[in-house]
This record gives sequence, structure tokens and C-alpha cells, in this order.
Amino acid sequence: MKICIVGVGAIGGYLGTRLTVAGSAQVCALARGATLAALNEQGWRAQVGDRLLQAPAVASDQPAALGVQDLLIIAVKATALSELAPQLSPLIGPDTVLLPAMNGVPWWFTQGVAELADARGQWLPLHSVDPGGRIAAALPAEQVLGCVVHMSCSTSAPGLVQHKMGAGLIVGEPVGGLSERVERVAGLLRQAGFDVTASARVREDIWYKLWGNLTMNPLSAFTGATIDRLLADPQVRDYCSAAMLEAQAIGARVGCPIAQTPEDRHAITARLGAFKSSMLQDVEAGRAIELDAIVGAVHELGQRVGVATPHISALLGLTRVFAQQRGLYPPLA
Repeated sequence: MKICIVGVGAIGGYLGTRLTVAGSAQVCALARGATLAALNEQGWRAQVGDRLLQAPAVASDQPAALGVQDLLIIAVKATALSELAPQLSPLIGPDTVLLPAMNGVPWWFTQGVAELADARGQWLPLHSVDPGGRIAAALPAEQVLGCVVHMSCSTSAPGLVQHKMGAGLIVGEPVGGLSERVERVAGLLRQAGFDVTASARVREDIWYKLWGNLTMNPLSAFTGATIDRLLADPQVRDYCSAAMLEAQAIGARVGCPIAQTPEDRHAITARLGAFKSSMLQDVEAGRAIELDAIVGAVHELGQRVGVATPHISALLGLTRVFAQQRGLYPPLA
């Protein structure tokens, strides 16, 4: 199988390193700048505990130089995908499987949901994550597999990944059910050392992960606090619970019910201890934050299905202004 990793940051770098070291596929990378130079000079690298995993890399900043792939793992930030997606066509053939290993609500999330279709039953893209449907036009929906990432990694230098915890991946068909291609991709990832679940309800898995990230990511970003500090404050915890109840009501309307209470989820998150969310890491590194995919999309979905979201709306506005002040989010049009 020919596999291309698009976006060699923390998650993409770890996936690429593990897959290359496993040796069961031909792996290449679409990268640029210092990351591309590091891959060409030092190969794939991931620090896992006291071990450095390393293997030669094939990488380019030109999609045409890499050619059509069997599996395209898209691990870029959600903020970059709208501009990048149209450039990926040389990598995509009629049988290429697209696996977005990204945070938040994906561009394809409304597909097949009657409550989110127009009067003619047409799938309407989410403006917050795919304005104008540009991503959907470039990445064929029928070739996409849903993916949820449950691992924590960071980059200490271009092309060098530090694995912190977890190796979980959930893979499934966006419209539900299991398929041969899900099992094929899951098996390949298992061979590379990942803990993979082939899910018949991957939309629900995506929504459940988002349910925790919805509040923890933006609150940690603009307070600068680790997650344990947020959960230890009773007023902050209550605010998170109120926002999560709004998201829970939205999920029930779009086929993603959650049986837990917010307190149940807080208890799970608390077990992870003092860690920095991905959005806080982006703020500290001066990178654009994935606010639209994690909060904006939930707000938009609430508007579409008629669920009031005063707490989510406030969180979106506060985080947006915070990020705009630091040049990490564009000004409102």
C-alpha cells in the first residue's frame, strides 16, 4: 500500500514514523520548509520514552512528485485545510482512501444527516469549517473515512516528534457501519503499533471526543491554565458543564447522543492530570488556533437545529477576541 502523510506535525510525524518503521507500506510525506528539510536530512523521527524511532523518509513539497496514493492521511491543522485541499488532487485517484486525522468537527460531518439537509435533501456544508464548500469539492466524500485520534504528541524541533501518551485511533465509515476498507486501514495501523478501533458509529465517536475538547481547549488557551487547574475551579467546572449540556442537546438532534453527564466526562478528563491542550500549545507557539472546528462548528450546528447555545456562544466570542488580539485568528468580515 502506498501511503502519504499530509502535514508532518506532531500527529502526522508520529503516524508516519510508526508506519515507516513497521515496514508494511510505502510511506511518503507532503511537507514544506524546515520540516521538509529535516525529513530529507534525518528521516522520520519520534522519541518514545527513552527510544528514538528513526527511518529514512521520502518527502516533497510537490504533490505531483509523490503521485497517486492508496491511503492519504491528512494531519494538518483545520485552519490550513481549505487552502490546501485543492492542491492535493495529484495524490488522489478514484480508489484513494482519505483519512483526516484532525481535531474538531470535520467538513463531511453533515453528510447523510436529514436534520442538516436543505429542502431538496441536499447536504449543506458547515460554513465554519468549509466556507463555500471548497474542501468538499476537492476531497470526494465517498472516499473519506472518519478518524478520531486519542494520543498526545508534540514537536520539539522540525520533524522531531515527542510522544507523550496514548496510541488510540478510531476509524469508521462516515455514514456508519463497517466495511472492508475500514478493516484494511485499521489492520495496517495496528501493524504499526496503534491501538485501533474499527467503529460502526464514527460520527458519534467524533462528537464524544469533541464534547470534552469543546470547553477544555479554548478555556485553557485564553487562561493559560493546564486542564487540572480548570477542573479544580468550581465556577469554571460549572460553566463547562453548562456548555456541554448545550452540545449534548445538539448531538441528540444530529444522531450523536451522549449517555454520560458532564460530570462523568470531567472525571475521565481529570485522570489525565496536568496537561496542556492542543489549543494552548498553539497559542504558546504563536500558531493559528482551531477555534472554528472545535467551537464554531458546534455553535453553527446549534443554530441549524434550533438549540440555544448561550454558553457556547460566549466561549466562542471570548476566545475569538483573545486570539484576534494575538494575531492567531482572522478579524471578522
